[in-house]
Amino acid sequence: MKLEDYHNIYFLGIGGIGMSALARWFKKKGINVSGYDRTSTSLTKELQKEGIPIHYEDGIDKIPSVVKEGKEKTLVVFTPAIPQDHIEYNYLKDRDYTIMKRSEVLGLITKGYKTVAVAGTHGKTTTSSMVAHILKVAGKNMVGFLGGITTNYNSNLVMHGQVDSNTLVVVEADEFDRSFLRLFPQIAIVTSADADHLDIYGDHETLLQSFRDFIKQINTDGSLIIHESIDELLSANIDHVKKSVYSMSRGQFFASSITAKGGFFEFDLQGFTKVEHIKLGVPGFHNIENAIAAAVAASLCKVPTHVIREALESFTGVKRRFEYVIKSKRVVFVDDYAHHPTEIEAFLKSMKSLYPGRKLTVVFQPHLYSRTRDFAEGFSKSLSLADELFLMDIYPARELPIPGVNSDMLLKSITSPVKVRCGKDDLMHKLNDISAEVLVTVGAGDIDTFVEPIKEMLLKKYEA
Repeated sequence: MKLEDYHNIYFLGIGGIGMSALARWFKKKGINVSGYDRTSTSLTKELQKEGIPIHYEDGIDKIPSVVKEGKEKTLVVFTPAIPQDHIEYNYLKDRDYTIMKRSEVLGLITKGYKTVAVAGTHGKTTTSSMVAHILKVAGKNMVGFLGGITTNYNSNLVMHGQVDSNTLVVVEADEFDRSFLRLFPQIAIVTSADADHLDIYGDHETLLQSFRDFIKQINTDGSLIIHESIDELLSANIDHVKKSVYSMSRGQFFASSITAKGGFFEFDLQGFTKVEHIKLGVPGFHNIENAIAAAVAASLCKVPTHVIREALESFTGVKRRFEYVIKSKRVVFVDDYAHHPTEIEAFLKSMKSLYPGRKLTVVFQPHLYSRTRDFAEGFSKSLSLADELFLMDIYPARELPIPGVNSDMLLKSITSPVKVRCGKDDLMHKLNDISAEVLVTVGAGDIDTFVEPIKEMLLKKYEA
């Protein structure tokens, strides 16, 4: 099939971060785009401002007439989060519309271009956003389909120049539901492969095999950029690609002379002819590693090292990835998407390094019953880095409750001096009673809806 054959693209779940990037792409190409989502969000409102009609009720009468009357010229794109009993989905399915998953459509889009795909159980959103930013700053013909809203461009779709045979496409290669196996990149970055999504894979080894399968799909004579900690585990028998190994302190590419200034890091990048004094525009030790991987990918795309340095300094991050909400002498407030024990540990260790001696207050909302159950010990250990912890109820997302699985199972093993259980209804009240120095909100659910209220409360208490 050819995407050019379709005049209408109808999205079921258009407000998803990956879905909305595709919607923006098709809209920019002049194709009629419309969609459904369950709830109105800041992202769906932005899409509507951009001229994309969206409705929030599941009903056959809500489907646009151009979709109903133009079956042969309509492509329906859906997210796996759409339930099986969804009225519109079943109506379109029963009438034999062409229906595809987001990952299938992304695979078709990238097929005709040189693709840089960033995979990993954590780090892929920031790393792919860094790559896209560097290529854009370098003036390359590029398109970036990203898994987060970049603060530089306030979008998850980043474009520069013409879309032609020389265009570089940067994509986030998502391991959930094995989506990344739709991609056949020229350059692939693999940042990590921790146990996750065990509701899909069953066990860690099956997840690892999926990553190995992804690596095998890199084009012959393409390039693999892989973190040193998983190199032997995933690519020991890979010989059809050029391989670059990186980490903070080991491998072919690594950082040296790391210093922290004003909450941000400066370092020298070893592995090229040494690139000195890179001032990273985003905080966090893990972002040094992400920057190294992005720099190697950009170099393979023939971006000069001085442009890489300039771009990394001007990169301001991705919303909800180590995002400073308040940064003052009296109080610091950071919001982060971390939802896996490894991510939480890296984030909290970075916060403690950046603000030594100051009390670290953590507000955490677990994401998924299955993830909470599978990694309960890891969650308790990583959250124990907090001096003061506010532990919220589990955000269920796509899951039904699992008997016996709740936030209380984490609390008993957490060793923080202060630990408080709370829900959405009493979080603000309990936070108002504390003295905050460095406060962070952490999680992948709807904890972001508390960012503005917490910000207002802190400003009122400490900045008035």
